[in-house]
Amino acid sequence: MSTNAGASQGSSRRRLTPDETPLALKRRARKINRILADFYPYAHAELDFRNPFELLVATVLSAQTTDVRVNQVTPVLFARYPDARALSEAELADVEEIIKPTGFFRAKARSVHVLSQRIVDDFDGVVPGRLEDLVTLPGVGRKTANVVLANAFGVPGISVDTHFGRLAKRFGWTASEDPVKVEQDVMELFPPSDWTMVSHRVIFHGRRVCHSRRPACGACPLAALCPSFGIGETDPEKARKLLKYEMAPGEEALYAEMVANADSAAEIRRRVQGNS
Repeated sequence: MSTNAGASQGSSRRRLTPDETPLALKRRARKINRILADFYPYAHAELDFRNPFELLVATVLSAQTTDVRVNQVTPVLFARYPDARALSEAELADVEEIIKPTGFFRAKARSVHVLSQRIVDDFDGVVPGRLEDLVTLPGVGRKTANVVLANAFGVPGISVDTHFGRLAKRFGWTASEDPVKVEQDVMELFPPSDWTMVSHRVIFHGRRVCHSRRPACGACPLAALCPSFGIGETDPEKARKLLKYEMAPGEEALYAEMVANADSAAEIRRRVQGNS
């Protein structure tokens, strides 16, 4: 996009102050990212996978449910159907039974069944590594494609799920509800090398602190940089009680363990979820 287009879009965003310029917005966005990097040095994709096919299917299954729930069913699914060819030849009723806990299981079963057939027929059974190919698969939009490209292929991208879209708007990074426009607006604020980790960090923050209905504003490390501060609980003690997962009261040891062992955070998360 041109500089003028970026400036025009910046003027429609929610500014921290009335006179915040597009350059000041970019600097604020990057400071937010640095703070989130310090706060969540262990941020990672919370869907468990071993290859692009598993991540693709898991991401499709994650619609309208939690990553925790998806991670509970995918080991069974992939043990029985380890690749696109196996899943394409599966009995739909069997797939439905396995993924039933994720909700909307009939539609999801059809999606992963048909996309597996398409991968076999059109891509020789191998998940393609290009966005323009991925979005041709049933049930795969830009968000899912970007998740797969970023985390399974190492291609930088912004993954706009509901958490990311909500926080990007609260931060004033975008004024749009359209995921494609949100993606474009945020891409302007960061170098490509930051896109994937910005996505992880913002999504982590949305799940743990900046909730949809009642954000924990008083416990947020971004309070001074957020133009939406005050839409949630501002009292520090009350806000702290709203924190979730390893940020929740009583989970200080878990948080410290994840910070100290950032490279092993996914294994720690799986251990904790397995014991819950």
